[in-house]
This record gives sequence, C-alpha cells and structure tokens, in this order.
Amino acid sequence: MPSLDHLISRIISRTEILSEWSGRATAWLVLGLAVLIGFDVTMRYLFQAGSVGLQELEWHLFALIFLFGAGYTFKHEGHVRVDIFYHSRYMDSRRRAWVDLLGGLFFLLPFCLLIIISSLPFVISSFSIGESSPDPGGLPYRFLLKAAIPVGFALLLLQGFAHMLRSLQILLGNGESNASLQQSHHNGTQD
Repeated sequence: MPSLDHLISRIISRTEILSEWSGRATAWLVLGLAVLIGFDVTMRYLFQAGSVGLQELEWHLFALIFLFGAGYTFKHEGHVRVDIFYHSRYMDSRRRAWVDLLGGLFFLLPFCLLIIISSLPFVISSFSIGESSPDPGGLPYRFLLKAAIPVGFALLLLQGFAHMLRSLQILLGNGESNASLQQSHHNGTQD
C-alpha cells in the first residue's frame, strides 16, 4: 500500500502535468493571437478593411490565454508576489511553505471557488439562450468563451491545491528535497 507521501506526490505530479499541458496549449494561442493581430492591423491600415469578428476574436483569444495560462503561470511562479518579503534572507523554505499554504488556503482557493460558483449561472444562462455577439459581424457562440471562465479558474484551483500539498510536504519534512529539486529546475540549473 502506497504511503501518504507517495499519494500526495502522485497528486502533485498529475496536477502539474495538467498545468504544463494547458500552458503549452496556451502558448500556441499566444502565437495565434500575434499572427491575428498582425493580419488585422495590416488589413485595417493598408487596405482599410477592418472586421468586427477579427477584433472580437482577438479579445476572445486574450481571455483564453489569461484563463488557461493562469495555472501554468502559478506553477512556474510567474505570478505577482511581494518578493521583497518572500525572497528575503529572513524567509527560509519552511516559512515560505507556511506563507504558500496559508495564502492558498485563505486566499487562492476561496477566490477560485467564488469565481467558479458565481460564474456557473452566468455560463448556464449564456448557453441556454445561445448567446452570440450583439455586434453586426461579430462572432457567434459567445457562450463557449464564457464557459472558459469556470474551466480556467478550476485549472488555477487545481494548481493551487498542488502547490499547497507541496508546501505541506515541506512542512512535514517530506518535501524538502522535492522543493529544492523543483527550485533548481525552475532556476534552470538542472535539465
């Protein structure tokens, strides 16, 4: 029978694989958005042929990049943090683990749950009416974009939970080597 630490490590690993996959897929959306913006600007300024649908697609892609990339960004610690305190010489790995665990428990997870729960009626309503763009020439199927809100925050919630589990491993003395390996990998010192 696998130990609790082994089970926690497997949950963390699988969650981080999902975050990595969503981040890599999101990277392709960034490339698509850049090409789309270049095409839109070229059409507008060189040929005076703008399109409402193209402009809406740009902000739809931007929304998907933000929503589906949030968990990946959190996994790679690319989010905003007050680093002057977190990475100071007074914060060792155990103190950082406490900050991460309590911050996740009291801020990240409740916020993600709030967004997921409060967005579901919004999404269901949009699906039920088959919402599309109100603008002439706009995109249909806006309800699909709105459905990305709870999905994106669910991905962030899962990565936040994995991060909290990693912090718990450090606090229990089981994850110190995993944390240093993760940190050295994050800093690029290992392949």
